Amino acid sequence: MFRYTLMRLGVFVGCFLAVWGLVAVGIVPSGIGGSYWLWIALLALVISAPLSFVLLRGERDRASEKIVARVDRAKANMEANRSMEDEADDAARAQGA
Repeated sequence: MFRYTLMRLGVFVGCFLAVWGLVAVGIVPSGIGGSYWLWIALLALVISAPLSFVLLRGERDRASEKIVARVDRAKANMEANRSMEDEADDAARAQGA
């Protein structure tokens, strides 16, 4: 998951630098008033989101598989704990009766 996050950040930084260059050259408008950096950041975010969706598909799928495996292990552990509690409760009730 950390690798995917770093790759996503890298795509954003690349888009940020590309947009900054386009704004500096004058191909893209520079925003209104003092919103120069905010405009560049928002435009880079809008461009990097679909690029990340397409370019990082494989890494996102690998991260998703790891998360699913982790959730399945947690569910199995919770079920094991629940059955142990039920057995202990049944044993305590049997001794009390």
